[in-house]
Amino acid sequence: MKKWRIIFVCHGNICRSPMAEFVMKELVEQAGLTDSIYVESAATSTEEIGNVVYPPARRKLAEHGISCEGKRARQLRAADYSRFDLLIGMDDWNLRNMKAICGGDPEGKILRLMDLTDRPGEVSDPWYTGDFESTWRDVSCGCRALLQRIATK
Repeated sequence: MKKWRIIFVCHGNICRSPMAEFVMKELVEQAGLTDSIYVESAATSTEEIGNVVYPPARRKLAEHGISCEGKRARQLRAADYSRFDLLIGMDDWNLRNMKAICGGDPEGKILRLMDLTDRPGEVSDPWYTGDFESTWRDVSCGCRALLQRIATK
């Protein structure tokens, strides 16, 4: 199996992308693939840099036995484009900003998480909706689809 490096990206790196990061890490560990798949997350904005995961997102992960202890928001950098095999955003706005930060997407590595599932579209931002359960379902579904996709390559 190829060694994969994946980064999940959202606006602030305090809700959706860290949820995806830690769900994916849990799935990777359960599948026994920690030597083959490396996972991080980042923000497109600078607003939350250095902040911990938003408390309702932390609680939602904890409900499922997943810790995000030690995670601090960081911003996506242009150099991340070459460091990662896949850069996965949560919505169209994230993708536009990711491409701007990275100077485009010449290798086709920037994707929306839900486009990997049978329900393409955006992961709604619980910062605005307050609906962390829907975000959990989307992120879990997207991460499972991603793991299935890369585990066969």
